[in-house]
Amino acid sequence: MTAPSTTDEVPPPFEPTNTINLVSVDDSKIVHVSLYSGRAEITRLYKFPVKTGQNQVNINGLPNVLDRDSIRVEGRGAATIHDVTLSDMPQPPTPSSSARLEELSLEKELAEKALARARKGLASLEAYLSTLNVQHTDLATLDKVIEHYDTSGGALDKKILDLEKRIKKLEGEIQDEQEKIDIAGAGAPRNQKLGVRAAIGIFAAAEGEVAIVLIYAVREATWGAAYDVRVDMQAKEKPVTLIYKAGITQDTGESWDDVPLTLETASPTFGLDIPALYPWRLYVSHSAPTIKSKSMTSYSIAQTRARLPSITRGTMGGGENGTHLTAALLGGGDENTETMGHRGLAVTSKGGISATFQVPGSITVPSDGASHNVTVVQLKLDASMSWVTVPKIDVKTRLKAKIKNASDYTLLPGVASVYVDGSFISRSNVPLISPLESFDCPLGLDPSIRITYHPRSKTVSRSGFYSKASTYAFSQRITVHNTKSVPITDLKVIEQLPVSQVSQVTVKLASPALVLPDPNTNTTSASTSASAGKDGPPAPAPVRVAEGVLAQWEGADEEGVDVDALGRDGKFYWVCAVPAQGKVNLLLSWEVTAPSRTHIVGL
Repeated sequence: MTAPSTTDEVPPPFEPTNTINLVSVDDSKIVHVSLYSGRAEITRLYKFPVKTGQNQVNINGLPNVLDRDSIRVEGRGAATIHDVTLSDMPQPPTPSSSARLEELSLEKELAEKALARARKGLASLEAYLSTLNVQHTDLATLDKVIEHYDTSGGALDKKILDLEKRIKKLEGEIQDEQEKIDIAGAGAPRNQKLGVRAAIGIFAAAEGEVAIVLIYAVREATWGAAYDVRVDMQAKEKPVTLIYKAGITQDTGESWDDVPLTLETASPTFGLDIPALYPWRLYVSHSAPTIKSKSMTSYSIAQTRARLPSITRGTMGGGENGTHLTAALLGGGDENTETMGHRGLAVTSKGGISATFQVPGSITVPSDGASHNVTVVQLKLDASMSWVTVPKIDVKTRLKAKIKNASDYTLLPGVASVYVDGSFISRSNVPLISPLESFDCPLGLDPSIRITYHPRSKTVSRSGFYSKASTYAFSQRITVHNTKSVPITDLKVIEQLPVSQVSQVTVKLASPALVLPDPNTNTTSASTSASAGKDGPPAPAPVRVAEGVLAQWEGADEEGVDVDALGRDGKFYWVCAVPAQGKVNLLLSWEVTAPSRTHIVGL
């Protein structure tokens, strides 16, 4: 600044406040959209001339779903931003009529009256003709009457038709004029979803053009992950092609036309405090006892209740990337900084807590509430195939793939369309999968694996002299036929045997020779045990039944399993390797022993 002059100088004259009215969708351009799950951050660029002194900029037509606490205004030019105020746009009274509408209404009214007269005249003519008595009217007079009726009636018919057409045309013109009146209200938003006004006070030191960037968050915009899982059963390596897609939906009222779009996987969690534990007090009740689970429910609800506040100013889209983008839009920063024109898929973060995907080029997403898909990436992944069948319930065999995410991308929860050898099979849900994690993907039924569940055989024997007992021996055969031209190595056949609920009835498994874990020991020899929980005893090892066939208790292969509970529900399974065009026979046999004449329910 320079020192003040000692001579008397007249300060430059300032004009009254200059009002600038802008319509957001017409007088600006969306230069960037950051889309989150449930909301989006919009960056709009406005350029307009200002006059020296105070300028009032009214930006009309911002979305109704705008988060008013999130708005930020940044600018560049010889001016200073003084204040920003948001308000609802007033709806001016819409004129109910016009000179043209009144003229058309009058013309329609006259036409309707003329139509009524014509119909009345035709009715009078027909009434007169019906009063004639043929016996008292000579032939010449009758001919003249009929000729007059025909001429007059024809003229009236034509007039009626013309008037009806005219009235119909006038009704259409009146409707068009009424629609023009309805949308002609001065200052009324063209879109009822765009009814917010931003008033920005700008003080300009000199007349010229300025640029401002308006950044705000909106609701009614979201994106979600969707997948195409394509499995090639003939491929020996990486049989799964996973197409990672983003389904973009927005109904904000603004159309995103040719905008650079960034997909954010982070979910805003503003004001999320650490849960507080409330005192857990015990009392002696002098009334009827209450159920503990119900009384604890109130504590659980109180402990887990959390607020979900709205986004505060400047919480979305900030950071280094947002600063660089704003500086580039306003002409600041490095002149060589490229602000748009991303041609490849830019990934800021692929794994970890969150990821950011830059959609290549520009994209147009209309405000229609429909889902618009873009491809994020296409991945070739390894997978191990397995088959599962429960022939006691259903002899069909289910096929599933355990897919390993060997990429650097975090897979968000979403719905996957599953295709096997080019044919659509089903829809499945993909959970949240981090890099190097695996997930199961059902691939539908495999008709090439045929299961035969043979009729069960039963024999009864009795023993004992004083304490007679009855022994029921059961045998169940299962045949697995692999009709494929290639072998399969991981077919799980799940079965069960009955479980006794009373001491008088005992159940003994004969085949396969599985044994229950011994609850009195925490150690088992390595030859007869498998891995289990960290602190508990090891699970029994699988039992080799035949070449390529193992038997094991259901749940023994799960991490952290309760070893003591294995087999208590009677469930077990075989794991079979079946050669191409080959068969495997499985046998389940067990005995049930009870005192004679005991009626066993469920056998």
